[in-house]
Amino acid sequence: MDKRNDDLPLKEAIEGGTHTPRQHDSAHKHVAGTADYTDDMMEPIGTLHACLGLSTIACGRILSVDLDPVRTAPGVVGVLTADDVPGLNDVSPTGKGDEPIFPRDRVDFHGQPLFAVVAETRGAARKAAKLAKIDYAEETPVIDVLDAGEDPRLVTDGMTLSRGDSEAAIEGAANRLSGTMRIGGQDHFYLEGQIAFAIPGEDRDMTVWSSTQHPSEVQHMVAQALDVPSNAVTIQVRRMGGAFGGKETQGNLFAVVTAIAARRFRRAVKIRPDRDDDMIATGKRHDFLCDYEVGFDETGRIEGVDFTYVARCGYSADLSGPVTDRALFHCDNAYYYPAVTAVSAPLFTNTVSNTAFRGFGGPQGLVGGERVIEEIAYALGKDTLEVRRANFYGETGSGRDVTPYYQTVEDNILDRITDELEASSDYQARRAEIVEFNRTSRVIKRGIALTPVKFGISFTATHFNQAGALVHVYTDGSVHLNHGGTEMGQGLNTKVAQVVAETFQIDLDHVKITATTTGKVPNTSATAASSGADLNGMAAQAAAETIRQRLMDFASDFYEVPEHQIEFLPNVVRIGNQRVAFAELVQEAYVARVQLSATGFYKTPKIHWDRDAGKGRPFFYFAYGASCSEVAIDTLTGEYHVERTDILHDCGHSLNPALDRGQIEGGFVQGMGWLTTEELWWDDKGRLRTHAPSTYKIPLASDRPKIFNVTLADWSKNREATVRRSKAVGEPPFMLAVSVFEAISHAVASVADYRECPRLDAPATPERVLMAVERLKASARETTENEASHVQS
Repeated sequence: MDKRNDDLPLKEAIEGGTHTPRQHDSAHKHVAGTADYTDDMMEPIGTLHACLGLSTIACGRILSVDLDPVRTAPGVVGVLTADDVPGLNDVSPTGKGDEPIFPRDRVDFHGQPLFAVVAETRGAARKAAKLAKIDYAEETPVIDVLDAGEDPRLVTDGMTLSRGDSEAAIEGAANRLSGTMRIGGQDHFYLEGQIAFAIPGEDRDMTVWSSTQHPSEVQHMVAQALDVPSNAVTIQVRRMGGAFGGKETQGNLFAVVTAIAARRFRRAVKIRPDRDDDMIATGKRHDFLCDYEVGFDETGRIEGVDFTYVARCGYSADLSGPVTDRALFHCDNAYYYPAVTAVSAPLFTNTVSNTAFRGFGGPQGLVGGERVIEEIAYALGKDTLEVRRANFYGETGSGRDVTPYYQTVEDNILDRITDELEASSDYQARRAEIVEFNRTSRVIKRGIALTPVKFGISFTATHFNQAGALVHVYTDGSVHLNHGGTEMGQGLNTKVAQVVAETFQIDLDHVKITATTTGKVPNTSATAASSGADLNGMAAQAAAETIRQRLMDFASDFYEVPEHQIEFLPNVVRIGNQRVAFAELVQEAYVARVQLSATGFYKTPKIHWDRDAGKGRPFFYFAYGASCSEVAIDTLTGEYHVERTDILHDCGHSLNPALDRGQIEGGFVQGMGWLTTEELWWDDKGRLRTHAPSTYKIPLASDRPKIFNVTLADWSKNREATVRRSKAVGEPPFMLAVSVFEAISHAVASVADYRECPRLDAPATPERVLMAVERLKASARETTENEASHVQS
């Protein structure tokens, strides 16, 4: 059959394939305010609004509850309590049964949801919720981990990683030191708060629009609360206005409440808590107390190290087990420990149950490891970068390539990343100039630090490392894509669409991604662990490749051409010596009854983990990066500014350099906020006092580095067979901000001539910086007086 069409335009490349910078698919909508979030949906006539009633104590028994004033308030349709839950009264993600939707007989943290008001308007519901009369038998709460006593209660089992005899190695080392560091928590402070919107269907069906990173978990929670099978519940997620881990499990409660109310009142129900209530009632990044002891030689090389990470987890397990596990996984950061013991202790406290946050415990573990490096450097009078280099992991087979959890580091590029950034940032010359400046500057002190990042990529719960996708090709050549990942502003949808477009060799604007829904792709994993593009990109690629192969089989038969003579070119398919438009081939295949729809599935290979033994390969690969930051502090006030930051980061063969650069910049600034200004504070009654923008300080635009240079390591290609040899970029850049924290410490140390580690706790607020400056000044005076006394004697 002669279908020659040499007049078809032949482009050199498709528009918007992988490895090319493309804007976020909704960027113009974000700027114009036309992007639809859950609260922007048109509400059906009769939509009700719910509001949670929160506890006013942190710990105690519930003696009596009088909700009659709530029920009789204007506009109230009804009130929900534990007695109104048709099924299981629990939303714990681990199935421990320790996180009731509404408690029956006791309160475990201040701000715990006790009931929900359902009213005709949101305002009416909020006013009515404050009318409840509840009597408590108040008990003494455990607020801080130091309040837990000698036999603290754990919310879940801790973990131990051990390799070699660390105790003997520390004992036998030429130098030893020990210390304790507080590492603060962090509120997610997403732009779009928690929200859910439920609409009841026929029979027992329920559709919930939820701002969640984990649609399948929300589906499971709603189903068990309503006592229906999962196939009766559909969860929809078009986009989120930020999440950062705060919507991995914390959205469960809000979705369940709306579903229960929608079932009971047979009307659509929405819940959108006030920002204060959201911050009070939802979990945050875990704060840690890190104890460490280390033995090292005269070069600064570590011979043995012990870590204990004690975490404030809150009243229930939530994800505290895997979060504290991952803190141990990253206590090594970029450094080889010949002998190491690392222990986690996830403690119960009468505070909100802490949860996932970008990095998932990894940043806290990494900061503890970096404190040890800093301590060694000041003890030996060395540059911290010199000590870092002395402890870097070595090449595979060097004997210095095995982590504390027995995974071999096979893709180490630490030396190259660090060398290139040290040169491009002019680190050595700037450091020498800063030291000289600090000698004569009485008030303003400057500091500089260059810190590396090595971050493992994969869910440590192996079964979560899977994803599905659904691809339809329509007869006009347009493509419909659906996958199990969720879009929270990071550009996941754009990246996955680029993968599909390139697989078919069609322009990106021919591919449409639709809202994530459990009705299209079932049993999805959370969009977390930086694995969204890795997992969903591979699943979508598999689905597209299935359809492409069907088209090739059809073309080979229809045009009587061997398959090796068929090639997908930009928007055209070359079949032998003919060129056929992609859309034309699709139309012909449809007429021939070729299936143009396919599912795709992917599971991460090679990974395995034995938690009890503390051994395995929990990570598919590592992502690397390094940052160099310079700061200036005012020693009279403790205030500081970030003068300059240079970053070199490894994204593998980047799927989309523009989006990856945005993730690096955003992650760095968010990490900087965690380590400098974002302070969570509970009073002795267990009340969170930093529960609004007026009391909780996230970085402003003016807080960003005055000079901010971000470069991708474009020479890097992932050694593992990831999607287009790319690497994850969601979480690793967050930890690049450690360079700011370390630079502040370097500036503070100058007041004592760099002879003492400032031992700053995180966040390094101006108050903490000022107190550290005064402490080191006093220490320096005492040292000088002792030296003078010694000379006189």
